[in-house]
Amino acid sequence: MAAAAAVLGRAAGLGLGLALGLLTAAGGRRLLRCGTGAALRERGTGALLGGAAVCGAGGAAERCLSRGISSYQRPKRPLTSYLRFVMDNRAAFREKNPGASNLELIRKLAGAWKELPASQKQVYEEANKTDWKRYGEQMAAYKAQLTPAQAAALKEERRKQRAKRRSMRAKRELNLLGKPKRARTAFNIFLSENYQQSEGSSPVAKMKKLFDRWQKLSASQKQPYLQLAEDDKVRYENEMKSWEAKMIQMGREDLVRSNKKRLKKKSAETAKKVETAKGSSGGNKAKLKKSEE
Repeated sequence: MAAAAAVLGRAAGLGLGLALGLLTAAGGRRLLRCGTGAALRERGTGALLGGAAVCGAGGAAERCLSRGISSYQRPKRPLTSYLRFVMDNRAAFREKNPGASNLELIRKLAGAWKELPASQKQVYEEANKTDWKRYGEQMAAYKAQLTPAQAAALKEERRKQRAKRRSMRAKRELNLLGKPKRARTAFNIFLSENYQQSEGSSPVAKMKKLFDRWQKLSASQKQPYLQLAEDDKVRYENEMKSWEAKMIQMGREDLVRSNKKRLKKKSAETAKKVETAKGSSGGNKAKLKKSEE
């Protein structure tokens, strides 16, 4: 439940539709619709659960079919020499070190691999070469059965997977470098304060109820959350300035927001404030004119 609440917190302020989408992803599975049929697919593994999808005609069918082929028939990359060594020896090391944690066990295996004589390593390296040769033959046969549309869809799918991995690595790096957390929105703060007490049989149901409650709050009831959000925005900007100064000292100017972006953001916020002030002023003038009449 706590994990779901964290996802809800990140999703808050981005719109109910996107938030519910994140909730679905947080559950570990997602529903993929192909034409008129649907298949439940385990997130991240590519394995279809419960039969092939029913595909409609046209380009959507090609994309859906390419997913089915990639899920069932795409050859898997061979294990590296080191991973093959780990798989072969993990059970024996576990038996010798029953009280060791998984991390400790991996460290022991890594140490054993480093100390392994070259003649024994050669066995694993030769096996790796043989596997790669077989993998190349299997991939050639696999690609030969694809239609041009399927091959294009598969290429695009792989491109998105690589982009996602790059994004995840970049996020991990920023976390390690201590980048400040983004400022929370007013709805985000409301959500985090009320999620545990909210009624609902599922995270999605809770989210819907809280979203409805937020929509029905009066301006005065929302004001404390709006103020907290403004305070958090100030906190974020101050922490970001300190963090960016630190990154410049470390030679990581690539992580610093450009002045152009910041000026653009500031001008947009100023324009929004001016527009709000104009609207408020216009409303006051209309009230004054009506009272004079």
